[in-house]
Amino acid sequence: MTIAYGNHAPTPTRPGGKHKGIIVCWFLGLGSLVSWNSMLTIGDYYYCLFPKYHPSRVLTLVYQPFALGTMAILAYNEAKINTRKRNVAGYILFAASTLMLMVVDLATSGGGGIGPFIGICAIVAAFGVADAHVQGGMVGDMAFMCPEFKQSFFAGLAASGALTSALRLITKAAFDKSKDGPRKGVSHIDQFEKKIDPPLLFLGISTFLEFLCVLLYAYLFPKLPIVKYYRSKAASEGSKTVSADLAAAGIQKPANQEVLQLFFNLSLFVYLHFIGLPFISHVGCSKKRYSSVPSLKSGFLQAADVAKPLERLSNKQLIFQNIDYALDLYLIYVLTLSIFPGFVFENTGKHKLGNKWYPLVLIAMYSVLDLISRYIPLVPCLKLESRNGLLGPEANALGNLLVLFLLGGVFSGVALDWLWLIGQKKAFWSAKSACN
Repeated sequence: MTIAYGNHAPTPTRPGGKHKGIIVCWFLGLGSLVSWNSMLTIGDYYYCLFPKYHPSRVLTLVYQPFALGTMAILAYNEAKINTRKRNVAGYILFAASTLMLMVVDLATSGGGGIGPFIGICAIVAAFGVADAHVQGGMVGDMAFMCPEFKQSFFAGLAASGALTSALRLITKAAFDKSKDGPRKGVSHIDQFEKKIDPPLLFLGISTFLEFLCVLLYAYLFPKLPIVKYYRSKAASEGSKTVSADLAAAGIQKPANQEVLQLFFNLSLFVYLHFIGLPFISHVGCSKKRYSSVPSLKSGFLQAADVAKPLERLSNKQLIFQNIDYALDLYLIYVLTLSIFPGFVFENTGKHKLGNKWYPLVLIAMYSVLDLISRYIPLVPCLKLESRNGLLGPEANALGNLLVLFLLGGVFSGVALDWLWLIGQKKAFWSAKSACN
């Protein structure tokens, strides 16, 4: 069963495609962090190339200001931004930046030095900008959809870390004893010797996944019936950020719809006024019945007021109403990023696994447990429910604001991570090598 939306394509009233949407959201979450997690899991390789520059700490510190600054600008202007263009641009930037990392590695033949390191830092800054576009845009976009979409998206974020950690452990075991160290290994296939570059393998997989996310979000996700339903609902509540996504799905909102609504309400009022009946508002949240017939002037004002889109809560109101969520996210990521990944790579001391394996095992354990924890809220006896009652535009804005607090916590944690180096001799000028 469908209902017509103007003279354009129909909007579903009984949406389907929920399971497809959950799968697509999982892959979109995977693509949101797979490039960055690939860089983290080959951190031992960068410590071999740039032992004096604290790669894990410096690259993370470069990444976060760009992510936080861009996210602050986008969150402030969220209501005016085309969500479709924002998310597609973010995934394209992720793909292009990851491809550029491969170009830098090939152009320098895996060489170190300050030049390549500055180039990598510039690319990591682009990662930060892309992260702000994608993570805030996707969370805001799915905030007014079914909760399973958000759950799947965040599970995909964690899965990117688990996937890259598993691949890194496999390649480390296979290529660790090769003559070229962590960059190259030797594999014999059909009696032919073939050199394989594990960092390029990681970055190549990441680039492919990012391009896949571009296609999924641009062409498949907006055409799912359930996505059309939620976006049409958000548009009816005054959201202007979903118009391009609705257009991509073949649903067009007439540009003069508000004018037509005003004309209809005014005509209705004039008719009711002259036959002596009260004007009754049934639009939006206003359901006031006037006990007496209003004057012509006041009736016109009432009709015009009914035609206006519903007013949403301000960003300030949304933050104060959800300050507990915002502070929880901020403090969790302050704690996490003050330890991971810088402390894990540089300050864990000597162990039986050696400097090469121990950080990778710790990162893998963190990633796997992070993935498991994302599914804990789905356990029936522990099932969590989010707050309800927000309009589509408000849910979108709140999603962006919560991501802003998350990135603020990440940036604070990354800055605090440098405190571990205080008191260590020459700690700020050299890092522990992972090559031996």
